[in-house]
Amino acid sequence: MKLISWNIDSLNAALTSDSPRALLSRAVVDTLVAENADIIAIQETKLSDKGPTKKHMEILESYFPDHAIVWRSSCEPARKGYAGTMFLYRKELSPIVTYPEIGSPTTMDSEGRIITLEFDGYFVTQVYTPNAGDGLRRLADRQIWDEKYADYLASLDAQKPVLATGDYNVAHKEIDLANPASNRQSPGFTDEERAGFTNLLGKGFTDTFRHLHGGVEGAYTWWAQRSRTSKINNTGWRIDYWLTSDRVADKVTRSAMIDSGARQDHVPIVLEIKL
Repeated sequence: MKLISWNIDSLNAALTSDSPRALLSRAVVDTLVAENADIIAIQETKLSDKGPTKKHMEILESYFPDHAIVWRSSCEPARKGYAGTMFLYRKELSPIVTYPEIGSPTTMDSEGRIITLEFDGYFVTQVYTPNAGDGLRRLADRQIWDEKYADYLASLDAQKPVLATGDYNVAHKEIDLANPASNRQSPGFTDEERAGFTNLLGKGFTDTFRHLHGGVEGAYTWWAQRSRTSKINNTGWRIDYWLTSDRVADKVTRSAMIDSGARQDHVPIVLEIKL
């Protein structure tokens, strides 16, 4: 199986705008079409609570005619047009689709952050983890989220193997970002968030990129848009992951970033596994 995950940072902008950034985004979509994946996970869709419009669906179906589409948007009491996730999967796969809530604090369960696909022999689940926010204002809530999410994944793993992906909004180790020393109190690299990710892996999950590539340096999935030179200089962060249950990690044959050209922000990540 081939699976891809990508934080798109606004599905509407990527599909319907003619801005220079949107054109770069559509070039990435073209790359995903060429990859011909079985399952594609999309985060930060930023769609309304009604989900994709008819126009959105027509465009997606033109790109991925062999795939079914399921989505989850942020809805009240959470902010609208915020966060959100989507799966595209080959129509013949026909999984059971669930939209779990994990008992997270504030409005996090209403922000469209998790979708899970259940197959006969495994789960595929994606997450868009809440950001700790400016001034770390959401860090305490984020810590609770991390604990609840880790427990949720463990509950799936107790039933059958899990493939988990998404934007986890944390660089786990110093090797996972270009400037660790100056970012110790930045959202995504606090001791608390890193410990949360360590706890998640400790429940029986493998970071497949490190499993295959070891201590390779300079491998990132996100470059800040506010810095024009972040990607040119490769001052990035690795905050997007493909995780698997430990017991199937050795079945992974590929875990890598997909080139997104000049486009800053997130790159897609791909997993190939023999299940």
